[in-house]
Amino acid sequence: MRVKSKWSNKGRERTLDEIGSAAAFILWRIAQQGLLNLENEGFQTDTRSQRMDVIAEFLAFLLHLTDRKKAEALDAGERQEFITSLAKHLANTMQENRTDAEGSGDYRTSLINLINERGANYTECPMPDGEPGYAMKRYFGECVTAVMGEKDNKWITDQVMDIEVPEALPPLNKALRELFTPPEA
Repeated sequence: MRVKSKWSNKGRERTLDEIGSAAAFILWRIAQQGLLNLENEGFQTDTRSQRMDVIAEFLAFLLHLTDRKKAEALDAGERQEFITSLAKHLANTMQENRTDAEGSGDYRTSLINLINERGANYTECPMPDGEPGYAMKRYFGECVTAVMGEKDNKWITDQVMDIEVPEALPPLNKALRELFTPPEA
């Protein structure tokens, strides 16, 4: 999957909110691709709402990875500002998409709650060499399995662990590296 993660105006310093906005767009694209991959492999989704639930699980996972990957590079205040911005932009996008799929409602809060709930569990999982370990991938796979359809349900966790996570990491790592690259003089 290709994602655009370089700034068009290279000479300008970016705020953490701007980086959060761009990262949110990229995480959304990665999550959409993960859902599409699952569907293309024949795994069942029955409604647009269920598809949004799968995307929400991907977003919670990807946001947690992003936070852990940037933890050492940013001080506590910068990290909080960046992750809050990223979560806010993801929640706004979820609000727009769920409103289109399900009608009016407060969908921001449910995504933020999911991110917080999943994040508390992901925090317990090791990340050897800065990449998600077996426990984290397994938990993510089980979360996706829980919101997918019944057809071939027993294979979804394996698909997520063995295929979707490895496919999501290169564009995520590239985006984080390039979005945080200082501007050229």
